[in-house]
Amino acid sequence: NGCTVKLDKEPIIEYLTSNITLLRWMIANNYNDKDTIARRIVAMEAWLANPVLLEADTDAEYAKIIEIDLNEIKEPLLACPNDPDDIKSLSQIAAEKIDEVFIGSCMTNIGHYRAVSKILTEEVPVRLWIAPPTRMDEKQLVQEGVYSIFGKSGARTEMPGCSLCMGNQARVKENATVISTSTRNFPNRLGKGAKVYLASAELAAVGAKLGKIPTVSEYMQCFEAITPDADEIYRYLNFHEMEEYKV
Repeated sequence: NGCTVKLDKEPIIEYLTSNITLLRWMIANNYNDKDTIARRIVAMEAWLANPVLLEADTDAEYAKIIEIDLNEIKEPLLACPNDPDDIKSLSQIAAEKIDEVFIGSCMTNIGHYRAVSKILTEEVPVRLWIAPPTRMDEKQLVQEGVYSIFGKSGARTEMPGCSLCMGNQARVKENATVISTSTRNFPNRLGKGAKVYLASAELAAVGAKLGKIPTVSEYMQCFEAITPDADEIYRYLNFHEMEEYKV
């Protein structure tokens, strides 16, 4: 009745180490419920002292084994309106006109916004919404000059958080065709009658730039602006490496 995803310890160790620093900073800055935060730090440190992950038994039996060769996927995939399970390749749906683009929600991280800034070289022909998931991301992106690029593109920068994802802070225009990085594209979620495609931040940025769902070649051409500096662009916000969060 379930499955086990085998994880690597190293990324989790890095993630927890970073977040322990953030949690200590939160306590020092008088965030509410310090005792709860402190208990979480203790639990994280205990796991780091003996990092053990859930793994399947060596003799485990499975109802079904599904193997996916990622080398066979040669182009981006999108979830089509309005069903997150209706997945098609980019070449199957390219060229449809887009009215609005939303780049935000917890499906993104700081690297996606740096990547988007490499693609948006001029004012875009659509209504573009930008909403990083956290205030820390927003602050760092402002410091790096990324927000000035968003401003020049004509983007509407929202308060960090959910924004359009739940449709409760703002909504797209009625019957708009949208590319979104949000978690779901259920009917009327982002806006009444909205036709929503779910895609990566990079694909959403190319769609905003062109005003349509791009062809595979258009996408690949725009992505060339990211490739040379990919390691730096997709660098995580590691709080334990940032002096302002050390206490």
